[in-house]
Amino acid sequence: MGTRGREIIGMNVDELLKLLNAAYASEWLAYYQYWLGAKLIKGPMKDAVAAELNLHATEELAHAQLLATRILQVGGTPVLDPKGWFEASPCKYDSPADPYVGTLLAQNIAGEQCAITTYKQLMDVTKDKDMVTYNLALTILEQEVEHEEDLQSLQEDLELLVKRVAR
Repeated sequence: MGTRGREIIGMNVDELLKLLNAAYASEWLAYYQYWLGAKLIKGPMKDAVAAELNLHATEELAHAQLLATRILQVGGTPVLDPKGWFEASPCKYDSPADPYVGTLLAQNIAGEQCAITTYKQLMDVTKDKDMVTYNLALTILEQEVEHEEDLQSLQEDLELLVKRVAR
């Protein structure tokens, strides 16, 4: 990282790197959870939900790329080993052992809610201290909020469909 670029960070850089790596690890876990879920999904509306999961997987991977770039800019190293993602991530990984569409939606909604909390925390910590990271977190947060809304809409549609079929 450039000297001046590091000087304008008004907070402990090691703390910042820990938070960035936590978000980075979470994005990789979210990517894999979405990607694999889209492959294994079963049940009503599976095609529509799989398409959404694939779209979200692509966006989570893009988030990981943005975070890796910022980590390197700050002079750090992204988590190098996938095993380290589990240790660094504040969000849990829900394996798609039950491929039912409703289960996958619930798991991924929980993941998005954790991501929203993570990016809100990153924004709170970097506000007025590291505007580059703050703006990055805001950009990603906007997409995570949209992801949660998309998944909850699909979950509502599924619930209505199941109720209608049960009649």
